[in-house]
Amino acid sequence: MTPPRILLFGKIGQVGWELRRTLAPMSQLVCADYPDVDLTKPDSIRQWIQDSSPAIIINAAAYTAVDKAENEFALAMKINSDAPGVMAAEAKKRGAFLVHYSTDYIFEGNKTSPYVEDDLPNPLSAYGRSKLAGDQAIQQVDGNFLIFRLCWVYGARGANFMLTMMRLAREREKLRVVNDQVGCPTWSRMIAETTALALNQIDTPAKAAARKGVYHLCSSGQTSWHGFASAIIESMPEEEKKCRTVEGISSTEYPTPTKRPAYSVMSCAKLERVFGLRLPDWRESLRLVMEK
Repeated sequence: MTPPRILLFGKIGQVGWELRRTLAPMSQLVCADYPDVDLTKPDSIRQWIQDSSPAIIINAAAYTAVDKAENEFALAMKINSDAPGVMAAEAKKRGAFLVHYSTDYIFEGNKTSPYVEDDLPNPLSAYGRSKLAGDQAIQQVDGNFLIFRLCWVYGARGANFMLTMMRLAREREKLRVVNDQVGCPTWSRMIAETTALALNQIDTPAKAAARKGVYHLCSSGQTSWHGFASAIIESMPEEEKKCRTVEGISSTEYPTPTKRPAYSVMSCAKLERVFGLRLPDWRESLRLVMEK
């Protein structure tokens, strides 16, 4: 059986790099990133899709500068909303399947129980609004798609919270970290591997049509940024860290240009029910990535 041709947008990001590693053995993988493809230009996107003729398109590219998006909303919309809409339209035209990654930032964070896929979105930020618009653009095209909403993505590569905490722990004896924002830290490799397992279950048009839709994809369990930082630093070898205290502070003590959701926990019950897939507890994932 010939492996499917997959076109991956966003090959150098945290999730994109792990997708390349995971998908290469099981597919004919074509990868693109800026400047070879310009996601602000629909014709650039269409040209890549036309030239590669993929059976599956995966969009791991995004405008992710949450605070800068407040002043660059037009740019964020082009990359996070317009581009996925173009991909969805091209995928439908060609009978291809689209995988797209969304975010917990589409929710305002006022719940006290995990968000489910049908909860009403109400983003607090320009970034969240741009990502929600991308989800809606894909859904309006109504081809075969999977939208995976992610939460608190981290990994051993790129710029992320874990790597920042490790760097600061080597430099400082005390860190102060927000303790009133709660979410599900999710390892980028687990996202890639879960994506691959899901794709294995949609190898026919009928299966793809039956499983299309929006799914939450994040680690089991929950913690605050303070709890996550404490676990990261505890996992570091003693000889590699200077930090001895991680103090919890409120969001008001660490102001940012953009308001973040206070509660970003998402239920993955639908993913488990439809695909039989469940990510491990965030502590187990952190142990694995720290070992590597």
